[in-house]
Amino acid sequence: MLKQGPAKKVTVYVGEDVHHHGEALYLAVLNYLFYHGVSGATVTKGVAGFGSHHHLHTTRILEISENLPIKIEFVEQLAKLDEIMPKLVQMVSPGLVEMQDTTVVTMSAAPRDQPDVTRVTLSGKAKLMRIFIGENDRWRGKSLYDAVVESLRTNDIAGVTVYRGICGYGAHRRFHKEKRLSLSQDLPIILSVIDEEAKLRAYLPILEQMVEEGLVVLSDVDVIKYMHRLEQPVQGTESAS
Repeated sequence: MLKQGPAKKVTVYVGEDVHHHGEALYLAVLNYLFYHGVSGATVTKGVAGFGSHHHLHTTRILEISENLPIKIEFVEQLAKLDEIMPKLVQMVSPGLVEMQDTTVVTMSAAPRDQPDVTRVTLSGKAKLMRIFIGENDRWRGKSLYDAVVESLRTNDIAGVTVYRGICGYGAHRRFHKEKRLSLSQDLPIILSVIDEEAKLRAYLPILEQMVEEGLVVLSDVDVIKYMHRLEQPVQGTESAS
């Protein structure tokens, strides 16, 4: 964590289209900083600029490949920079790395009245519920999968992930496949939900009212790790009745 006092500001300049091991260089740099404990970093995109090759890059309507300038900035103490800079300089090619002296005057910190946090866990035997529906299915004017996600959240179900298939068929045996430039394909949607069996079975009557056509299955699973923080209201901040 940054401390008040002397520090270094590092600025990295790269092109938007420059890649490193198959991904955009600026993303590779950002991930490197993140996973090596740098306190924070900001990425900004320029609208025009040129570099060592003196090729002018600028935003133009209908121009797909622009290679606009990208700037990554972060502030760190010297000890951390001694650890990360050799690899960072090696990654930024082509590009420019600049370092300046700076002083940390103040840092963002958690408020003194930060809400109490309780960790909620789920472990051991549980149930996996998978819901198979169509992308075009609706419920009360909205996408069915959106409505189901909102309903699960309202009923305190531990969590849900929505997957969009690229092809498949169901009870009507109509084959649905992803097609380019097609806005309406009715591709398969799978919602994956894990929670305690009692909670999922209690939710099933609600789900049955929402899913007119589809498939719902329950499977046994072993939860290895599930943990999240449940924030409690700060005392004295509740709205007056």
